[in-house]
Order: sequence, then C-alpha cells, then structure tokens
Amino acid sequence: MQYHDVRVHPESDRLPRPEQLAWKIAQVAADPVPVEAAVTDMIINRLIDNASVAMASVNRHSVMSARAEALAHRREGGATVFGMGPNVRVHAEWAAWANGTAVRELDFHDTFLAEEYSHPGDNIPGILAVAQQCRRSGADLIRGAATGYEIQIDLARAICLHKHKIDHVAHLGPSVAAGIGTLMRLPPAVIYQAIGQALHVTTATRQSRKGEISSWKAYAPAHASKMAVEAVDRAMMGETSPTPIYEGEDGVIAWMLDGKNAHYRVPLPEMGEPKRAILSSFTKEHSAEYQSQALIDLAFRMGQKIKNWDDVDDVLIETSHHTHYVIGTGSNDPQKFDPQASRETLDHSIMYIVAVALQDGSWHHVHSYAPERARRPDTVRLWRKIHTIEKPEWTQRYHETDPDKKAFGGRIVIRMKDGSVIADELAVANAHTLGATPWQRADYIRKFQTLSEGIVPHQEAERFLDIVQNLPNLKAGELHMLEIAIPERDIRQNTAEGIFNFGQAKPATVTAAISTALAS
Repeated sequence: MQYHDVRVHPESDRLPRPEQLAWKIAQVAADPVPVEAAVTDMIINRLIDNASVAMASVNRHSVMSARAEALAHRREGGATVFGMGPNVRVHAEWAAWANGTAVRELDFHDTFLAEEYSHPGDNIPGILAVAQQCRRSGADLIRGAATGYEIQIDLARAICLHKHKIDHVAHLGPSVAAGIGTLMRLPPAVIYQAIGQALHVTTATRQSRKGEISSWKAYAPAHASKMAVEAVDRAMMGETSPTPIYEGEDGVIAWMLDGKNAHYRVPLPEMGEPKRAILSSFTKEHSAEYQSQALIDLAFRMGQKIKNWDDVDDVLIETSHHTHYVIGTGSNDPQKFDPQASRETLDHSIMYIVAVALQDGSWHHVHSYAPERARRPDTVRLWRKIHTIEKPEWTQRYHETDPDKKAFGGRIVIRMKDGSVIADELAVANAHTLGATPWQRADYIRKFQTLSEGIVPHQEAERFLDIVQNLPNLKAGELHMLEIAIPERDIRQNTAEGIFNFGQAKPATVTAAISTALAS
C-alpha cells in the first residue's frame, strides 16, 4: 500500500491534478490488475449475502416504495430489480436505488470499521446494475466490485466523517463511481470527474442516524449509489466536476471535515498491487449493528446464568468509544430506551440489543424487533438497567491496524441484587475470521436459505446459488441471470393511492402521479 498525504490547498496554490486524491483513486480504479482468487470468492460470498438480506426485506415498507419508484422507469435491456425476475428491466440508476434500499433495509450485511465505519456491500447494487445494463461479464463485475470495496474501505481507514456529523455514505459515492469506472474500463480522466461529482452530491449530515431514526437510513446508501451512476454517466459525456473536491479551499475537507489545517494519510494500492480490501471486511450473523455482534454472542452465554431477570441490579458494558457514543448511553439519545421506538432505532441501541440477547439466547431479524418484544415489561425493566462506558483498551483495539488485534467487542458486568457479579468479555464475534466459528461459503449459503425461506421458491433459490457461484464464467449479457424471481402473489405493492388521486388515475408512484397531473 502507498500512503498519500491529503491536505487543504488554497485556490492561490492550485493543486495539480496528479496530486489530488480523486485522481489517485481514479488511477487505482483504472489499473487493470488481476483479481486474486480469495477476493473473487469473497465477492461471491457477499453477492449471496446481499441477496439474503434483500429477499428478507422485499416486502418491507421502504423497499416496496423504492421498488415502486424504480418500476416507473422501465427500460428495455436495462437492469433488474430484486424479486421481479430477469425479464423486468429498469434504468440502471433506478435499479441501484431499489436494490440498494433492499440490501440496507435490515442492516444485516457486511461491515468495515476504522476511522469511519461503512457497509461496503452497498457498492454492489450500483455496480451490478450498470454491469447488467451495459452487458458486461461476470469477470467485469468482479473487477468493479473489488475496486468499490477497495476505495470505500481505504477511505474509511483514513478519513473520519462521523466526528463531524457527516453520514458515512459520503465515502460510498466515490467508491461506487470508481467501481463503475473499473467495470467499464474508463480512462482515469473520466473516472476522476465522476468521483468528484459523486462526492459533491452525497455529503449529508448524520441526523439520519441520530435520535428517532427514520426509514431514510435504508435509502441513504441507495441514494449515494444512484448519484454515482448518474455522475459516471455525465462524466462519460464529457461533463466535469468541482475540483479539487477533497483538497479545495471550499471543498469537503475544508468545510465539512477537519478544516483548513486537516492532514489525512490515505492508503491506496500501488499500481500493479491487487485490490484486497474486501478481505478486511466482515459480515453479520445477527441483524444488528456490527459493534453489537460480539456482545450478542457474549450475552447468549451469560444469559444462561440468570434465572430471574428482576434479580439483576445493574448491567455495565465496557466497550469502545464508537460503540459507547454511537449506539450506547454516550449518545444521549432517550429514544434508545423507548419501547415505542422504530426498528431502525432499536438496532442502534446496544442496551436494547443486549437485554433481548440475554433473555432470549437467540436473535431473529424480525422477532427480536417486534413491537410486542420491545414492549415486554420484564425486558423494559432490564433494558433500563443497562449502560455503557468507554474503555481505552477497547477503543485502541477498535482502531488497530493489525488484523490479529483489531476487535469490536467488549466486556459485560452484571451485578445482581444479592451482591454477586457475573462478568465476561468477548473481543470478536463468533462469525469473525478470528472467532469461534469463522464464516465460510456454506455459512453464507445457509444465511440465504434461512432468510429466503417462504419467500423464494426452493428451485429458484437453488438456481440462483448455482449461478452466483459460477460468476467468473458468466459471459457478457448473462448477469441478468443473477436476478431472483419471486411469485407475483408474494410481492406486495406500495402505491400512492389515497395520497395522490387525480381523477380516475391511480398511479403506482409519486413520479407517475406528477406526470399524470401535468398531462391533465
């Protein structure tokens, strides 16, 4: 890896293009370096992982809405939409929108955590959509995905966004643009312009992940992906972007991040160096924030030692700065203790998550967040006895660059009313590479089979698994075969009826509703 110094430069000190971070990213994207076998295998795993969570969320409200919007933008020979089968095609940017929302809805796919946190699997929907519409091969998709993962993870290693209350998808717009550039074999000059445009339009505040978390949390990465597709499209037509987008005196770093005195050291592969960043990311066994994965596994075994939950006096979670301040009591979000809170809020409350994991000894992506589960009186009583503190040793392990030391776990101390103490700790989740049961291909397949059961017909599920595992051999124009067809009767629709009703027209989406109104 080569480390690049990134600083703010005044307009009078015009930074040459070759010294700009966006240009350096573009060169990495344009590098035709082969993809290693281990990376190819992991990309296939993550395609399976994304499909798993997308199928499980296919009938959730935000996913239905995003799908309805996408289906209003049909295109012959376009990209596919999760659940609709290979014959339904829409414009690539709208497929990125619908499929990106489906992948993120349950917050149940892969993660990378460093200076910033990320879900690098969010790169796949946009890159795949363009690959389908542009009739690329499986090998092309693999190359594009490897770049998307590499750039997002490298940016997350070096540039913190959440400290400045900027949402983490600001790293996703550039990475998807770079991945599409690799996929399309675009020259660095075009990729450079696309990266600048994508970053410029995908910076937003973290209010989407604060307080009463809304459905926009699922849409945010899909929006960044859609913007990246459109940015590449414009760059390919010769349009330019604000530059230097990172280092300019009125750029992202100067006004949204560390300011005019900022200094970042961003790692990127050298020319000819394989893109391996995906191997540093991890998926989730449980549908909850990644920082909670090890604590859920820990709570499972600790909960077996407690017979009466009302005998618990206090529960302390010692963990990292990030866990304490983002999903713990350091966030000062009263909603994280609210039994009426949304699912999106509950899966960002480590106090709720540990309470349920202690009591149930299991975790389910639907049942563990059901309103009746969240409002159970003994759970609410236990939940409100749980608090977190930051411990420097856990923060240090969170930021470790040595993969053998990096950890996102913590220690739980349960004090009983009789004065006894139950204490234990776990550094990494069981599914982690260094965990008790590190995940292999069979685990990803089991996750897909579990989450798609009752939604995807068995024969269709088996067909998808066969096709995706043959990804390197798929020829140009065959990537639509990765789409999963769900019987029409099992896919719910969300319409604008009752909100927009112009005469006899009952449009499927707001977009169609506005078009109908204008036409009349």
